[in-house]
Amino acid sequence: MRVTMIGTGYVGLVSGACFADFGHDVVCVDKDETKIRKLEQGEIPIYEPGLEALVAENVKAGRLSFSLDLAASTPTADAVFIAVGTPSRRGDGFADLSYVYKAAEEIAEVMDGHTVVVTKSTVPVGTGTEVENIIRKVRPDADFSVVSNPEFLREGAAIADFKRPDRVIVGAEDERAAKIMRELYRPLYLNETPIVVTNRATSELIKYAANAFLATKITFINEMADLCEKVGANVQEVAKGIGLDGRIGGKFLHAGPGYGGSCFPKDTLALVRTAQSNDAPTKIVEAVVGINDERKRKMAERVVAACGGSIKDKTIAVLGLTFKPNTDDMRDSPSLDIVPALQAAGGKIRAFDPAGKEEAQKLLTDIEYADGPYQAIENADAVVIVTEWDEFRALDLERVKDLLKEPVMIDMRNIYRPEEMAEKGFDYYSIGRPYTPSN
Repeated sequence: MRVTMIGTGYVGLVSGACFADFGHDVVCVDKDETKIRKLEQGEIPIYEPGLEALVAENVKAGRLSFSLDLAASTPTADAVFIAVGTPSRRGDGFADLSYVYKAAEEIAEVMDGHTVVVTKSTVPVGTGTEVENIIRKVRPDADFSVVSNPEFLREGAAIADFKRPDRVIVGAEDERAAKIMRELYRPLYLNETPIVVTNRATSELIKYAANAFLATKITFINEMADLCEKVGANVQEVAKGIGLDGRIGGKFLHAGPGYGGSCFPKDTLALVRTAQSNDAPTKIVEAVVGINDERKRKMAERVVAACGGSIKDKTIAVLGLTFKPNTDDMRDSPSLDIVPALQAAGGKIRAFDPAGKEEAQKLLTDIEYADGPYQAIENADAVVIVTEWDEFRALDLERVKDLLKEPVMIDMRNIYRPEEMAEKGFDYYSIGRPYTPSN
């Protein structure tokens, strides 16, 4: 089938490359000339494991191409996907849909024959109806359908998530559009992937509801971690104990400094605003948003306490800046709250992130950036693990101890075992587990 993908950001590029790998003919369109030229030269604008090779393979096979010209591919496309950004609007938290609506206008101007217009971007309930109205206003006699097809891609594992998803959600108002969507995803039938067809409003809400529920699980276990610290329990064992219950499951029950990233913060806030505007407030989600924001701010206090109550003129080594490993995404990362708070307390920050330096430099100032974990740790007064990159999971602890001025580690991802750290002579602080002093 012929697919046009509007937007070459994270969702658009991954989705376009994967559809091409399924055997479809895909054209990814963007207005950013620099980005398109770089993509044509094989340069990938985002960090995602396996994506560079996937793009190169399908470009070579002639199934994937990049263009600045929407009119060149849309008239012959079976489906046109809108995969543009929907960031939170400043001031009110509602999703900014201006890019989605502009794309709808531009599609209307150039489409020809029956076209399925698909919102891949994360959008509030009712967006598909507005997209339909926009297209109808520009082209009253056009033959088209508007479909919702939310993405459920995890950064760092996006290709696997697209090719082996738990489910595919399709929100369609007519069977002709639903049939085309089933054909697009037909290669997944071999994996027996459930394709759930609903109406548009249901599909749009499923995306927000899923992210809000996962954010709630994270926030719940973080609150349990705080309680564990008060009563001498171990949050990892609590998580295992409740996660083995099939009704609960163990995923997203990992205590830490709070959730971040491109989806959970903006989607939970957008759901809260949508619910409030429809006089159906989601009090649980509102609490989740507030608790998570407060938690990220309080993480710096843990570091200060671990350093004896003051970090004035002390050097703090920060390992990991992105919101999760295997991505360069800094959006709403806990480090954006933790690092400035440590600086405000008088600390000097030396940081290392395997992929996030370029993005971090745009957001975090007055920081010394190291070229590796040991360079960051050398002569520091304490080391803080903020993001659980694989290369931080097996640090040479003897070397770390020798490099530090004081053997203080604050592990916000519970990578190491407290008993091991005690044996190594560390003052070791983790999340939701008993404090382990050095011997």
